[in-house]
Amino acid sequence: MSTRWLDWAIAVGVAASLVVAGHPATGPGYALLAAGGLALAARRRAPRTVLAATGLFALGYQATGADVPLIAFLFAVYATMRAGHRVFTLTGSVLMLATLPLAALASPRDLTTYEAFAQTRDVLQIAWLIAAAAAGEALRQAERRADEAERTKEETARRRAGEERLHIARELHDSLTHQISVIKLQAEVAVHLARKRGEDVPEPLLVIRDAGREAARELRATLEALRDDDKNPPHGIKDVPELVERARATGLDARLTIEGRHDDVPAAVERTAYRIVQESLTNIARHAAAATARVHIDYRQDTVVIKVDDDGTATPGKAEPGVGLLGMRERVTALGGNLQAAPRVEGGFRVQAELPVAQP
Repeated sequence: MSTRWLDWAIAVGVAASLVVAGHPATGPGYALLAAGGLALAARRRAPRTVLAATGLFALGYQATGADVPLIAFLFAVYATMRAGHRVFTLTGSVLMLATLPLAALASPRDLTTYEAFAQTRDVLQIAWLIAAAAAGEALRQAERRADEAERTKEETARRRAGEERLHIARELHDSLTHQISVIKLQAEVAVHLARKRGEDVPEPLLVIRDAGREAARELRATLEALRDDDKNPPHGIKDVPELVERARATGLDARLTIEGRHDDVPAAVERTAYRIVQESLTNIARHAAAATARVHIDYRQDTVVIKVDDDGTATPGKAEPGVGLLGMRERVTALGGNLQAAPRVEGGFRVQAELPVAQP
């Protein structure tokens, strides 16, 4: 049952009990009894208004001669105290205790002052008021402590995640940065010496040099992202044009087309889309012997489709997936998407990924 319907159920139940307890009462008395109970339906949204309303209705039906306990007012005291309005609750309770005898004296029952005060003690005892206020304050404190505990838990989790990122960054820096720098430096020196002697630079050596440069850039970006996830956000779809331009700089006829638009793509989808295009273009440059590459990004209603085609040497048949393709498949599967990577019938290779925009 939703909170709204529960509030209405309580309000109707209190109104019914007041009407039954008020028998025999006058017509206006029944109306005020019912109104006092039904007002409780709004006690979560407007607790102070409900406290004032139930108090006025209670004074009204006491003035008509209905000798009924102020149940609705006690519920309102509880709700107002739970909402944190302690001064307002205390003020309203004191005013109610002070004015109830006056309402009883104004009733058609012709009570004496002593009888009016005695009726006041019967319909609203101080112990009931204290119990209702204490219950509201106790629940408010419990909810506050629960919120603080949840907030502390989240802060602890964020702190631990940050510490783990820094630990990973240090491990990567210590274990990989030096080796990649040595590989890149040696390859660049070898290329420089070969060109200085007028020799043809072997293609594998150029590939090693370029791969070393790219690995160094990626490692720096990864370390920066790990050290400060907010100041160095990871790459996303907006960075794909840069990938395509970089591929064109190597002599590959790479082109990008984007269809549609989506303003609320999850960050995980953004990162995965970038990595798919990056890995696909890297594979084309290294293995496909292709002249052209076509990158197409299609924003659909609930899916982002990334398609990368080339005209390389791949032929239809069962292709053995490499580490790059396995990594792409793991990323896409983790998001609940679908990845197809296989040679095309017309020649070349196609990588197509469908990434759901609405994350589970």
